[in-house]
Amino acid sequence: MSEPYVIGVDLGGTAIKMGRFSPKGDCLNAVTWPTPQPPYPEAVLKAVVQGIQELDPDDRAIAIGMGVPGPVDAAGRVARRAINLGWYDVHVSDTLEHLTAKPTIIGNDANCAGLGEAWLGAGRQFQNLILLTLGTGVGGAIILNGELFVGHDGTAGELGLITLDYNGAPCNSGNRGSLEQHVSAQAIRRRLGCEPHELDQRARQGDTEAIAFWQQYGRELAAGIASLVYVLTPEAVIIGGGISAGSDLFFPSMIAELEERVLPTSRSNLQCLRATLGNQAGMVGAAKLAWQFVKKQF
Repeated sequence: MSEPYVIGVDLGGTAIKMGRFSPKGDCLNAVTWPTPQPPYPEAVLKAVVQGIQELDPDDRAIAIGMGVPGPVDAAGRVARRAINLGWYDVHVSDTLEHLTAKPTIIGNDANCAGLGEAWLGAGRQFQNLILLTLGTGVGGAIILNGELFVGHDGTAGELGLITLDYNGAPCNSGNRGSLEQHVSAQAIRRRLGCEPHELDQRARQGDTEAIAFWQQYGRELAAGIASLVYVLTPEAVIIGGGISAGSDLFFPSMIAELEERVLPTSRSNLQCLRATLGNQAGMVGAAKLAWQFVKKQF
């Protein structure tokens, strides 16, 4: 009998990435479908089902895991609020189970990315780590004792929303001066009027202003990470998302700032690493979520 597999789905605002994964994490096949526009739940979930049918024509997958952009209830059933999709309290798991007859669980997309990195990526040698995804916003995930930590109601791990500046720029969350308002791509656009990749190119060409920016960026990022390290004392901090492509430009100042701000006893053997799975992390983590769900059922 052939080896069982699950489906991992990463739902984004423009694309839906899906893959078939073995228990060891081997990706047996993958497809990408455009996210329907406007992204009404019925249309999006129908597209997910169509993608799964293409990916698994023999209908042999034993479970589905899916990452969605926004908070999810603790049971992994309901997408509570997906701002970019305009979703509120969408019963994703129930709907997909009805349409596919397969056990289904969902998770926050950043949490799935963290789970993916912990399973097959930069975090696989650690039991305790945090992931920060630096992109349009700043997402986060917490892995404690090898398990994804989501809190009592499923919404823990919003690491980008911690406060860095009490009187800082307003955040969509209702906070002010959040870490996201300092180190996200949208924050960089607001502050400098250009894209992160443009600053990356300028710095590599020797532009002193761009080099100074990335040094300051690393220090600001470290100020936020310092608070997280004091609370969680992780073995590793993993940095992902599009901005991490320039990690060599800001890691030196980030690490130096962390060493200055955090007591040695709280950062013993702490490693700062760049994520390795790229834009596949969410899909990989969703598959891991599905495998964990299967094990709990049996």
